[in-house]
Amino acid sequence: MLQKLRKEERRSLIMSELRASPLVRISALAEKFGVTTETIRRDLDALSKQGLVAREYGGASARPMGVQPPARERGRELTEERSRIGAAAAALVMPGEVLMIDTGSTTGHLARHLAAIGEDLTVVTNSYPVASDVSSGDARVVMCPGEFDPREGGVYGVDSAEYLRQFHANKAFIGASGISSDGLSDVNRNAVSIKRAMIERAGETYALVDHSKFGARLLESVGPLSALAGLITDQEPPAELRLALERAGVQIIVAEPQV
Repeated sequence: MLQKLRKEERRSLIMSELRASPLVRISALAEKFGVTTETIRRDLDALSKQGLVAREYGGASARPMGVQPPARERGRELTEERSRIGAAAAALVMPGEVLMIDTGSTTGHLARHLAAIGEDLTVVTNSYPVASDVSSGDARVVMCPGEFDPREGGVYGVDSAEYLRQFHANKAFIGASGISSDGLSDVNRNAVSIKRAMIERAGETYALVDHSKFGARLLESVGPLSALAGLITDQEPPAELRLALERAGVQIIVAEPQV
């Protein structure tokens, strides 16, 4: 029986249980982890608010592979962790660089940190929130054309992807709905083509992914781990994922809490 697990570790293991079984019971999880049923209930409620699980009577089931909450709802969760990730990503940026940044709650934090730093940058993006935030600093913003998706706050489509291919960038910063040993994946098929175009046109690509995405395999593959120069996250990845990242030559950057 597992005992003395941190909250984050326990919730990560609950997600592992759901990847092995379509439904988990509160009573079984409480016994397995040596905690009260009320503790497990709080864990499942928190994971449900993050859009990672669907609450069921007496337990929870895995979130469908093709569904995720709108960006506005996702942005309310893990704000401190995502801000740390954004700050760590901003620290990699050099003055004068050209960046590609896609839509997402974590990339939005990166944009705000870049604006605060005030570097002379060029940012190519399909995200209206990213464009608005980063332009409050000294960055020049190039906005993609395309069809606006109000759920995500960005533009998508063939026009957007083809427009990106006109540019070169020093670095691309992208998000993803999931990261596993198979690579990056996402539930938004329109977003996948944007991420692929950014990977293609950037010298280095960094994935900004919080721990709740570890081990998740969702609707469409964005690309293999080897497409990344680095993963910027808020917790150490579990052993299987860490080994896969190391074998792919991906730098793992963990944005630790400030003391």
